Parts: sequence; structure tokens; C-alpha cells
Amino acid sequence: MNSPLDLLTELARRYAFADLGALAPQVVPEAVLIPALCEFGQRLLTLDAEDFAAEVDHKAVRGDLRRRARDCHMPQTPREQPRGALASLRPAYGLLLEVIRIRWERRELSSMMAALHIAGEYLPLLAFEPVLGHSGDPARWPEGLRAEGSRFGVIGDRDCDHTKSEKSAAERTLRVAHEPPEGWRAYFDRQHSQLAGALATCVARCRRPCTAMDWIPEGERETLAVRCKVALTFADTPLVRLRHAAPVGHGFGVPSPEEVLDAWTRSRAHLDKNGVGNRATRDDGFPLPGLPSLFGAVAGAPIPPATLLADVAGELVRLLGVPVTHGRHL
Repeated sequence: MNSPLDLLTELARRYAFADLGALAPQVVPEAVLIPALCEFGQRLLTLDAEDFAAEVDHKAVRGDLRRRARDCHMPQTPREQPRGALASLRPAYGLLLEVIRIRWERRELSSMMAALHIAGEYLPLLAFEPVLGHSGDPARWPEGLRAEGSRFGVIGDRDCDHTKSEKSAAERTLRVAHEPPEGWRAYFDRQHSQLAGALATCVARCRRPCTAMDWIPEGERETLAVRCKVALTFADTPLVRLRHAAPVGHGFGVPSPEEVLDAWTRSRAHLDKNGVGNRATRDDGFPLPGLPSLFGAVAGAPIPPATLLADVAGELVRLLGVPVTHGRHL
């Protein structure tokens, strides 16, 4: 029969951080580092990007794990350093892929659909990163967005193809870096994903282009437009639309694994209209084959699934097996 320690080890390997953190003190009360490390892992698993860089017990969480989590962290003030996910979204998308894989393996499909929805919302910023030099940091927008003749963020301009909410987000993003931390956080809670769609519309779908995107080198505009078009298409694929059938959406059903795979098959066909979207048809060994390849094509750089959660789980397994001396792990 499995021992309690064996069961705790299995919980770690299954990424059941919340359960492990609650139960470990009852089985190995000397393992004082485990609850703090489990809390850290749970934040990552639930994609609580606001708190990735929250204070943690430095004895419980190795420095390399903290640094990798901070790379995915969303700054909570306009001047916070380092800039984390506003410097680059690639580490965050690697973590998203790892979370999607884990949720699939655990058959936690509602949570998986929520992660896919997040990926779809911010994918245009991943496409813009090579030309911006960052991933949509409002403190570093190019002056060209405000160029003479630009309609970007101009409320009420009927010639602009942005929706009302996109216009509001565009107007806000140009001034939010000068707002207090409360305003900064409110913008990211409610409007930054709308801003991502607005940028993509400017280069991929605008019927009456203004000067807002003239700062982009001419040789890069066409490839950026294709990457943004694919990003917008992904957000409207059958796979991402499945979220509305899950409890995190507007219904009460949860899609089955078969429904998810069928939706992804149809989504791949929707995406396979150009060289970037074609990458979704690759078999790259992921549970949703081609998803990492697609994200990499939109980003213009490889984005493999991260191993951050796997490394947290591995550290927990190590802690569970390390001898204890004087109430402290060696």
C-alpha cells in the first residue's frame, strides 16, 4: 500500500499544489518550505500574473524559479522594474502552453479553455513585439501613434475601424503611464486586451488607414499584417469559441476532450490560409498539435512550452525526499 509520503509525491507530480500545500504539514510537519513553494506553484498554475512577483520565502523558492516567474509577471505600477511580460510576452506564452498541457492531462478543460482565451486575447501583442521592441508597454509607445493625421485613440472619429471599446482603450493607453498605480492596474484589468485587438485591426483590417502605423518600416508591414491577421483569426476559431460553452463563459456545459480536439481540427483549417497560419497544421507533439508552432510563427521566434511548473514540481519531490535535521531541510 502506498505510504502518505508516496501520495504526497504523486500530488506534486500531478501539479496538485493546493492540495499538497494543505496536506504536507500533517504528514511531514518538519517540511516547512513546502507550503510556500506550493503557493508559488499554484499562482503559476492559475495564471495569476499580477502576483507572480509577490513576496515569497526565498528559502522555499529558488532564485532561478523566481526570476523565470518574474519574466511572466505583469508590472503593477507604471515604473516597476523589471518590466516582465511588458518587455516580452514570449516567456508568458511558454507558461501558457505548459498550463494548457497540464490542464489537458488533468482533464481540467474549463481551466484549459480559459488559458486558451487569454492566449487569444493577447496574441496580437506577441505579433507586434518584433517591431515594437517590447510587448505593448504603455510607457514605451512609439511617438508615431500620435503622428499628424493619426486617428489612433481619437474618440468619436467615424473613419476609424476600431470599436467603441477599442477606441477607449487606445485613448487610455497613450496616457495611462502617467496615472497613479490604481489607474494603471484598472487599465490592465479592463482595457489592455482591447488595445491588443485595436493594434491588430490597424495593420490587418483597417479599411481607411491613417498615419498611426507609418512608424513601422515599410519592409516589415506586410509580414506584421499577416501575423496580426492570424492572431485575430485564432481568437475567433471554433476552439476559442468553445469557452462560451464552459462555466467560465456564458453557459453551464464543459466541452469533452473529443469536442476540444474536433474544434481544434476545424480551427487548424480556418488558420491554414497563409504561411503563418499553416504552422498550426504541424505535428509538434503538443496535445493540441501545432499550437506551439502557431504561437512561434505569430511571434516570429520559437516559443516552446515552458518547464517552470515541472521544475516547481520536481523541487517539491526533492523536498519531500530530503532528510530533515533540526526541523529544517538540508
